[in-house]
Amino acid sequence: MIRFFYCLFFVAFTAHAAELPNWQAAQLAKPASLRGSAVGPKSLWVSGTDNTVFKSTDGGKSWEDVSVHQQPVTDFRDIALFDDKTAIVMGVGTGTQSRLYLTEDGGSNWELLYENPDAAGFFDSIAFWDRNHGLMLGDPVDGYYVVMMTEDGGRSWSRIGKDKLPAVLPKEAAFAASGNTLITGAEGRAWFTTGGFAASVYSSDDYGRTWQRSAVPLHRDTQTSGGYALALNRGGEIFVMGGDFQDRPSRYNNLSMLQGDRWRAADNGQRGLRTAMACVERVCVASGKTASDISFNDGHSWQPLPGEGFYTLAAGKDRILGAGANGRVGVMILPAAHQP
Repeated sequence: MIRFFYCLFFVAFTAHAAELPNWQAAQLAKPASLRGSAVGPKSLWVSGTDNTVFKSTDGGKSWEDVSVHQQPVTDFRDIALFDDKTAIVMGVGTGTQSRLYLTEDGGSNWELLYENPDAAGFFDSIAFWDRNHGLMLGDPVDGYYVVMMTEDGGRSWSRIGKDKLPAVLPKEAAFAASGNTLITGAEGRAWFTTGGFAASVYSSDDYGRTWQRSAVPLHRDTQTSGGYALALNRGGEIFVMGGDFQDRPSRYNNLSMLQGDRWRAADNGQRGLRTAMACVERVCVASGKTASDISFNDGHSWQPLPGEGFYTLAAGKDRILGAGANGRVGVMILPAAHQP
């Protein structure tokens, strides 16, 4: 009898495993560290070190180098895509190395859009509600995170008053890991996450004008641990993920979900640092450099996903784009069978 039930379990498990979607992997001509990703109606975009930007217009089968050739050379840790021709990439670094570039012709030409005016500043992430209205997050200056607002598509920015958000906690930090440190949602909602010894999520429901902070149940035992990214599932439920980039594969709380007014740690096997999550209908994927996980019920339960691990993920109508170390990219097509 025991053998019979074991056989049934083995058959069911292998059948389900065989149904898991796969990454269609590719290698870019430039071995950049890729931290920004975006999916348009008919295009895929990734960005990273050494001013790198690549795009694909054939679903990821081939990639065109549309990198920025202006100086100084920076690291594009985030990309905001408005349509297949219009995108903003965000460079990181101290002072003027943090800068934004705009293309309106699919990457053939790039315009310097904005340069960090603060010598002590450091950009972390950008996010938009529409073509004109968006937010940008930067490292703390004067004891408060730099949260900036634009109403003209990124050409000008104004800092949210320090009296509109909490002061930085001791040993707290923000990470520009995957372009998802800051995200926007419906009806003027926005969130950003922080780490260090004080893993937190800051939230706003008035287009970033005021902010509140909540502690989250993530690994927070070192200065390099805590929250690295945020994501929404199709129902608008918010997730925060993280870990420790100096101890990527260890077991620790790396994913939490807000349920009601409480954050709950996910039951996902705790298989190391997670820096991105993306969803297509009910299917969600969470990933980090070493591995990925997949959920078929909006992120409520998880299982290991064989194949590549990526720094950053982005979702389109029927696919998820992943990008990571050494110019590695992957595309996961999700047919109707995987979208119950």
